[in-house]
Amino acid sequence: MFIGPMAAGKSKLGKRVAALLRTDFTDTDKLVVAEHGDIPTIFSLYGEIAFREMERSAVQKALQRAGVVSLGGGAILNLDTQGDLRDLPVVYVHVTPEAVASRIQNSSRPLLTDGVAGWQRIFEQRRPIYEDLADIDFDTSTAHLGDIASTIAAWVRAREGTT
Repeated sequence: MFIGPMAAGKSKLGKRVAALLRTDFTDTDKLVVAEHGDIPTIFSLYGEIAFREMERSAVQKALQRAGVVSLGGGAILNLDTQGDLRDLPVVYVHVTPEAVASRIQNSSRPLLTDGVAGWQRIFEQRRPIYEDLADIDFDTSTAHLGDIASTIAAWVRAREGTT
């Protein structure tokens, strides 16, 4: 399970780790989009509460599949999702505000209408939950994603007792 703030690199890392582990990859945001349409439209038509319900359903579907899963940044706000993650290996991926600035520039993410300041406010609100759920964490601000992915894959293999 990959958790962390928006634009931290969860999906990019998750895909790389899944490839290294030769398993499937699921992005819960992509599941929501495939079933309900793009996220900005969902927010504008139905609001954040409805989106969170759709997101929870996507998390449940993703957890039924084998492989690596990347959760949307706010998925951890759901108490049932937090409970689901307690018994799973959880990788917390984070990034500094300075590094995220270029990643969210021209973003259509509905919760980032005020740019880095909004991102940082949301991150600080969620950080205690991310840290509580995490078994291991990585800062993607400057590190090479390939190196981080290799380290994560080795960690997963060690946890599973495989090589």
